[in-house]
Amino acid sequence: MWWYAARRILQTIPVLLGSTLLIYALVFLRPGDPVRALFGDKPVSEATLAQVREQYNFDEPFLVQWLLFLKGAVTGDLGQSFTGRPVIDLVADAFPVTIKLALMALVFEAVFGIIAGTIAGLRKGKLFDSTMLVVSLLVIAVPIFVFGFVLQLIFGVKLEWFPATVGGDASFRNLLLPAIVLGLVSFAYVLRLTRTSVAGNLGADHVRTARAKGLPEGTVVRRHVLRNSLIPVVTFLGVDLGSLMAGAIVTEGIFNIPGVGNLAYQAVIRGETPTIVSVVTIMVLVYVIAALLVDLLYAFLDPRIRYA
Repeated sequence: MWWYAARRILQTIPVLLGSTLLIYALVFLRPGDPVRALFGDKPVSEATLAQVREQYNFDEPFLVQWLLFLKGAVTGDLGQSFTGRPVIDLVADAFPVTIKLALMALVFEAVFGIIAGTIAGLRKGKLFDSTMLVVSLLVIAVPIFVFGFVLQLIFGVKLEWFPATVGGDASFRNLLLPAIVLGLVSFAYVLRLTRTSVAGNLGADHVRTARAKGLPEGTVVRRHVLRNSLIPVVTFLGVDLGSLMAGAIVTEGIFNIPGVGNLAYQAVIRGETPTIVSVVTIMVLVYVIAALLVDLLYAFLDPRIRYA
């Protein structure tokens, strides 16, 4: 098991290198001059522009910029933003907020999606099952920013159950409504995936054998139906953690949350290459770590993998 985990970690090195190189290439091909855009309409001399370009390594060729970023990343130096603050400090301030928001959304979609999907799968073809299918389809079809503005208006402005905006107070209560908005689409996918998996496993041979042995229905569902049905759900949830962090850009914008999404959005507008690449690198790491944890959880959920 430990050797497998170490091998998967080593496999992340080319993934990280490739992702940072790709992002650097995309930012490099971005039209316009980020240094000149930094000063806006203010008159500035060519000497000042050249000095700023040299400060941020914009005067170097594309590959040299990338190699300099990698050299700094190894030593913990991710460069400076246009505001003068080290990028690592900006990421350190924003990342905990986004990971907290993403984990809350993940818990919401996992708990309610699995419960609703299990009940729908056990009652396939009945009213609850049909209702959940319609609700999940509606959630998937409507853009997430629409749900964000609607729920913000209803529960934040009209009813005042939650703060309409988060601002600098990223407490559990303030992040609860944004977490629900962020996890809505994934909740619908978890519901449908669980429902299909449970309904399919109900007719499996091992389930019929367990019932033939006289096991209580609750034990059959818990040990033989739900446990096997969770394998594809766990796969989706593991990969979805990275997607939630990436999708937080929209949610953080709607609710004014000072997280990684807002940081990345502002960096893209200003053309801050080190900040953009640093945020993307963190996203890749989250994806890789989540995939590793999912693979390790397989051994717990499926004894065949553990014994192999």
